[in-house]
Amino acid sequence: MLKISGLVITYNEESNLEDCLKSLKPVVDEIVVVDSFSADNTEEIAKRFGARFIQNRFEGHIQQKNYAVDQAKFDWVLSLDADERLSDELIAEIKKIKGQNPDLGAYKFNRLSNYCGSWIRHCGWYPDTKLRLWNKQIGKWGGVNPHDSVIIQPSVEVKKLKGDLLHYSFYTVGQHLQQINKFTTIAAQESYNRGKKTNFLLHIVLYPFWLFLKNYILKRGFLDGYFGFIICINGAFYKYQKYTKLYILGKTKN
Repeated sequence: MLKISGLVITYNEESNLEDCLKSLKPVVDEIVVVDSFSADNTEEIAKRFGARFIQNRFEGHIQQKNYAVDQAKFDWVLSLDADERLSDELIAEIKKIKGQNPDLGAYKFNRLSNYCGSWIRHCGWYPDTKLRLWNKQIGKWGGVNPHDSVIIQPSVEVKKLKGDLLHYSFYTVGQHLQQINKFTTIAAQESYNRGKKTNFLLHIVLYPFWLFLKNYILKRGFLDGYFGFIICINGAFYKYQKYTKLYILGKTKN
């Protein structure tokens, strides 16, 4: 039967980690938690589930997740964030894969996010398909921090599994705003390092407005009620913040 390493990176995730590991336990043959020196009970929770707990200095989401892949004992890896869980249907699908014992390959599935207690099925947030189960010989984490994705060799077929990856994104709107501030700073610096520039009218004025209309009207964010409106507003605010910070970097560092 196929052996799978379950991978999670953490930093002060005591409120999320237990439920994450509970959902991993039925389908993986080891759990590896790579931690960025948490100050809470993350380590105790990880060890209670029999996880191999490794501390490593955080240099970026992509770097930390690839470090976790390197620690895996088995070639097949299943990578989750601490605020994610496998649905029952998805657990059943992965168990089927283990029985089939494929050699090389990769699998993706839909991610369904919970925002302040509500499941969000529009706003551009669903199906939000993610590739999270693959043979590490044919792929690794890539993208641009803080937004990472698994990059697979072009010749490999990526198959889709039934079921959802359940994502408990934010418990309060305040948490969302804090993440926007943190992630836009990282994203602006990454863009600056790659030589990107901001067009004030296009990126700071027009793009956020267009993004709100696209997610709220065209992608029917209005069907998600009050929180759908908040998500679409915050999505536009993210773009405004990112490009404003990039604009400021361009002015102050040149």
